Amino acid sequence: MTLLTYRSAVARGIAQEMRRDPNVVFFGEDVAAAGGVFKTTVGLLEEFGPDRVRDTPISEQAILGAAMGAAMTGLRPIAEIMYSDFFAVCWDLVANEIAKSRYMSDGQVSFPLVIQCGNGAGLRFGAQHSQSIENWAMAIPGLKVVAPATAADVVGLMAAAVRDDDPVIFFNHKALYASKEEVPDGEIVDRLGRAVVRREGGDATVVALAAMVPRALAAAERLSSEQGIECAVVDVRSLVPLDTTTILAEVAKTGRLFTVEENPRLCGWGAEIVSIATEECWASLTGAPVRITTPHIPLPSADSLEDLAIPSVDRIVDTVSTALSR
Repeated sequence: MTLLTYRSAVARGIAQEMRRDPNVVFFGEDVAAAGGVFKTTVGLLEEFGPDRVRDTPISEQAILGAAMGAAMTGLRPIAEIMYSDFFAVCWDLVANEIAKSRYMSDGQVSFPLVIQCGNGAGLRFGAQHSQSIENWAMAIPGLKVVAPATAADVVGLMAAAVRDDDPVIFFNHKALYASKEEVPDGEIVDRLGRAVVRREGGDATVVALAAMVPRALAAAERLSSEQGIECAVVDVRSLVPLDTTTILAEVAKTGRLFTVEENPRLCGWGAEIVSIATEECWASLTGAPVRITTPHIPLPSADSLEDLAIPSVDRIVDTVSTALSR
């Protein structure tokens, strides 16, 4: 086992796949010589050289156009969009070309590519550099959508994403980069579309993603120690494909569902999970599902206001406690 930061896990996951498969290449803005703006790709250029690890011009459309072309010709590119917010300038390539061309060509062309990016708030970058946009991506047929919460998952899910023959958007959460955990040595290969139950509990099920997972776990510990409420916590990990089997099984055990997401409230992924749970296990529910989200506002830059907008441990505790007391 090795104590690994989430930040270092990004480079380890990419390096693992580049060592295994010479067709894996990696490129993006400042990912090579500088080791990434968040220092997530340090050492990749030195190990794999400039033919496989390349800096690009500041053009998200050029980066993703190159990734699409590389995938069409047999490579397995990993392309980095520095901030997920910048997907807004290249959705035509992602939504209309990368996501749909395999379907439109009747499978004659595949797109085994990964687009990784820094997602979410917590570093006070304001409305245009702090958004959590995984709900934008999950609405597009043809894309797979992954958002790991732990260093081990960064490595294992990156391996699964690179080996997948469909395009995968891989959301690394910026606020988790400094978090650490013991990660098994050697090759780690995970599976897309598998949620993980991080904590067992019989009173309520809390479903969370990425940076909301440690907050949900902290809230569950407080609810247990202070009020005797035992919450199961499910880490979704992959929105597309979505592991409804694990989520619904936990909801059926507890009868109560709470989703914790960083997205603005309107059309967040929590709404989809609540809808599925209502349709599929209505008879097991003993109370209305509850969504804990940010308000439907642009994220502010000010520390205090950003903290107020994003679901906090206190807000999760208060929401669950109040709902269960009714």
